[in-house]
Amino acid sequence: MDFNKDTAKKTAELLLQIKAIKLSPQSPFTWASGWKSPIYCDNRITLSYPPVRNFLKEEIAKLVEEKHGKPDVIAGVATGAIAIGVLVAQELGVPFVYVRPEPKKHGRKNQIEGHLESGQNVVVIEDLISTGKSSLNAVQALKEGNATVKGMVAIFSYGFDVATQNFEEKHVELTTLSNYETLLEQALDSKYITSEELRLLEDWRVSPSTWKQNTES
Repeated sequence: MDFNKDTAKKTAELLLQIKAIKLSPQSPFTWASGWKSPIYCDNRITLSYPPVRNFLKEEIAKLVEEKHGKPDVIAGVATGAIAIGVLVAQELGVPFVYVRPEPKKHGRKNQIEGHLESGQNVVVIEDLISTGKSSLNAVQALKEGNATVKGMVAIFSYGFDVATQNFEEKHVELTTLSNYETLLEQALDSKYITSEELRLLEDWRVSPSTWKQNTES
């Protein structure tokens, strides 16, 4: 995919500055999946910083138009990408919907919230891509709602091989503002990490599910 290196590095720097991304290779985080991880990413923190929020809004909107043209609708993936999705839709001046992980159990039992007409062109906004399963679940729901999904744009991706495979299998084009490789470059340049910590972070990226074995002494 096309990648703007300057935008990617600035995005990484901003996420590190406000601690939306935390790097802790010596004291790993534990994800819900049970994986031990030297990185934790919570892009919702960006919403608390107007300059960062505005930067992401403008850059994602620009990326959407460059890659897919102006869509009829922007769709955010609940819950992490609802707010940034609204901001992008506002920037582009188009309607917004969001997609739940599954249909509601009551009321109208919607999975897609908002007004979406059959055949409309939609670009999906996501905050973070790990395996891509929840993101692609949202794409499937939109397709079942007879939307034409042009692609997905996300703030950040860990760049796992499994995610690449999942998106390729579903024929969904994914574009991100920044990624794990660029993050590590920027973190080293800005002295957030040492060369030794860089090695640990690179090792995790290769085999995240078994990385904890490498950290045990």
